Amino acid sequence: MAENKRPETMARINTPALARAFIDEQIAALRAQIGDKKVLLALSGGVDSSVVAALLIRAVGQQLTCVHVNHGLLRKGEPEQVIEVFRNRMNANLIYVDAVDRFLDKLAGVSDPETKRKIIGAEFIRVFEEEARKLKGIEFLAQGTIYPDILESDGVKAHHNVGGLPEDLQFELVEPVKFLYKDEVRVVGKELGLPDSMVYRQPFPGPGLGVRCVGAITRDRLEALRESDAILREEFAKNGLQGKVWQYFTIVPDFKSTGIVDGKRTFEWFVVIRAVNSVDATSATVEEIPYPLLHHIVERITREVKGVNRVLYDLSPKPVATIEWE
Repeated sequence: MAENKRPETMARINTPALARAFIDEQIAALRAQIGDKKVLLALSGGVDSSVVAALLIRAVGQQLTCVHVNHGLLRKGEPEQVIEVFRNRMNANLIYVDAVDRFLDKLAGVSDPETKRKIIGAEFIRVFEEEARKLKGIEFLAQGTIYPDILESDGVKAHHNVGGLPEDLQFELVEPVKFLYKDEVRVVGKELGLPDSMVYRQPFPGPGLGVRCVGAITRDRLEALRESDAILREEFAKNGLQGKVWQYFTIVPDFKSTGIVDGKRTFEWFVVIRAVNSVDATSATVEEIPYPLLHHIVERITREVKGVNRVLYDLSPKPVATIEWE
């Protein structure tokens, strides 16, 4: 597929000047492709879809409609950041869909990891389809396809889940960053003025926290996961590990252990800390967190997160373990 092959003459985008040239080129190309028509984008808040949104805002402004679906499995503060950056700062035409109850009700009692993934993916498609059908005159669908997606999945951006829309929604695809690698997308995002927290967002699975709330998802355990993850990210940022460590997060399995809080016996969940370094996720080494920092994180999680009385540290490299637990 020649149309999906990166041009051999294309330089690596690794400087602000090259990023600006790419942005100017893409704005012209987007205007030529879209004209005066309307375009739709599923905006997750990840770097790929965020860069595409920022490019389209510059190119066609209010002709773009962004749909951000909050399925309840995002990290703390992420839906609010999408609204702040795109609606408030960039004046984007943004539709925010609060689908938390819808997703969590569908996931209630489901413990099998693959079944959870299928439910999350299928429900996302349904929600996005419903929003798409409410809009009139949409002729284009923008996607955050990047070059590794083409190499690995024959051109289908499956993990964004919009590839499964019904055939009667005949949208023409708009994929302005499809020849870029992730590091190039970040350089472009930085030049477009996106915040560092979005540009350098660490890898995040398509099902979100759904695969880190191991077992059947419950709202209280999901909240413990979200809060413990926020504490870990905050402490890594304060102590110079943000950007140094490739991926770090917490896991809360559906398992309880005994503990003592305020002199009373408890039976509560444990939180697992995972921090790894990798280049392409095919292998990973464990980051050695300094013990004083690790003790501080443990103290904060056990004191501040409701329903947790124990913290563990996953020391398993890949292989033999995978990076995610599910």
